Order: sequence, then structure tokens, then C-alpha cells
Amino acid sequence: MTSPRAELVADTAIALLAAAGMRGLTHRAVDRAAGLPAGSTSNLARTRAALLELALRRLTELDRRRFAGFEALSGADLRGPRRAALIDAVAVMLEVQLREHRAWVLARYELALEATRRPALRAIYDELGRGYRAGASELMRQAGSPDPGRHGPRLIAFIEGVLFDAVAGAGPEPGGGDLRAAVTEYLDGVLPGAAAPAQGAPAQGAPAQGGAPAGRQNG
Repeated sequence: MTSPRAELVADTAIALLAAAGMRGLTHRAVDRAAGLPAGSTSNLARTRAALLELALRRLTELDRRRFAGFEALSGADLRGPRRAALIDAVAVMLEVQLREHRAWVLARYELALEATRRPALRAIYDELGRGYRAGASELMRQAGSPDPGRHGPRLIAFIEGVLFDAVAGAGPEPGGGDLRAAVTEYLDGVLPGAAAPAQGAPAQGAPAQGGAPAGRQNG
């Protein structure tokens, strides 16, 4: 963002999108919610399209900060048992999004749907999405994928599916253990070799306490 005022306007627009949907986002609504003088939002983003772009770019900036944990994996060998580091990073990222930043996820869904009707916004959305897919492809290469160009985008699709099911779908709210189990099962299914089990967790296929299979326990 170019200034604290721009960040305030963008953050307020994101909050409005999450709380009231696309219809609730107007220049006047942003001014009121942010406590700004009338016309302040229009001075930063003259049109609705410009306001949507501002919100999308700010949301992407916030997302990248949350993905900072993946920077520690840059260049690391994530094959076989060392895949546990990647599993942990993905599971923690999912949990943080669901527990702490659910509103950001909802706002992103609103912008994604609006992008299907606005070619200019779609172009920005796709451009930003290519960056995520490139990063995911590199992580899958480090994890030993025989086809990282295919597995990277599929990892993103898996992550998006987990988020949508928990936030907007009919799925239950997953716990941290559920998320780690889901990520482990997914990556073990597409990558060669198996990741090491989490410390204190039963080995894959071993019975959990009480004789039930390891993983999510049914009601």
C-alpha cells in the first residue's frame, strides 16, 4: 500500500466485503466504517473497479505476510520423512486462516466471484494467482514431485477446497489435528515416499487409542 490512509481504506473495504457482501461495499460505506471524512475513499479510488482492485491487492499483501512461514522452506530438501516440515507449514497456514482471518477468506470469495463478471479484475486476480501456483510448484519440486508443474496447482486447489468446505460449505470446523491429517493424506497420496508421523502420533494405519483408526474421530 502507498500510504496508511490507503491501508485503512483497503482494510475497511475487506471488512465490509466479509460482513455485508459485495452490495455492502460502497465508497460512502467505507468512509463511515473507517471514520473518514466524506469523499476520502473516492479520493483514493475514484471508481468501484478501483476500490475492488485496492481491496484485492491489499488482501494479497496480507496473505503473503501469513505465508512467511514458507520462506524457511526455501531450498530445503522436503523429500520423504523431511516432508513433515511442509505438512506442518500448510496445516498451520490453514488453521490460522480459519481461526484468525476467516473474514479475509470470505472477502476473497466475494472478490473471486465478482472477478467472473469484471474482466479487468479477473486479469489482476489471475496474475496474483499465478504467483501462488508458482510458489506451490517449487515446494512440490522440493518435496520430490515427479511433475511439480501439475502438483503445485493441485496443492492450491486442495487448500482452497479445505477452506471453502469449512468457511462456506457444509463441512464441520476442522481442528488442528484434522488439518494436519488431511494435509498428510493428500501429500502422501501424490508424492513418492511417506512423511514421518508427527511426534507422539501413531504410525500411518496403526490403531488409535480405543482401536479406532488414526485421524478424525466420528461423533
